[in-house]
Amino acid sequence: MARPKKEKELKRNHRVTLRFTDVEYEVITENAKAAKLPLAEYARLQALNKKVTVKYEIVADIPELKKLIAEFGKTGSNLNQIAKHFNQGGSHTQEILKSLRQCMAQIYEMKYTVLEMAGDFSTAEKHTDSSKGNTHGDTKTHSS
Repeated sequence: MARPKKEKELKRNHRVTLRFTDVEYEVITENAKAAKLPLAEYARLQALNKKVTVKYEIVADIPELKKLIAEFGKTGSNLNQIAKHFNQGGSHTQEILKSLRQCMAQIYEMKYTVLEMAGDFSTAEKHTDSSKGNTHGDTKTHSS
């Protein structure tokens, strides 16, 4: 089966050739990798003054975090069931309203737990290199 054709206005027909020094090429390549974009797409966004957001994926093998993620899943499932009930014309009984309030309370509890954990991570990951005075582990989102 052949690849579907792009619409005429979406097809890129014009080519621009750029030359970079080794250092410039290394910088732009690393920035594209950090943004998880192909080099051409990254360069296109930069040339058009579009926002490029670097997304960090933080992977932590922490039992508390795994438990919290599981709880978010269960609470989300409960909320979906309640929404389905209401969307199918179900009645607004006291039992359902009570369940909804419990789900909302759980979400707020988990939110504060996440904020506490994030505070622990942000203070634990800031290390100072005493020889240079540089801060490491302070991740930020970069945009150009």
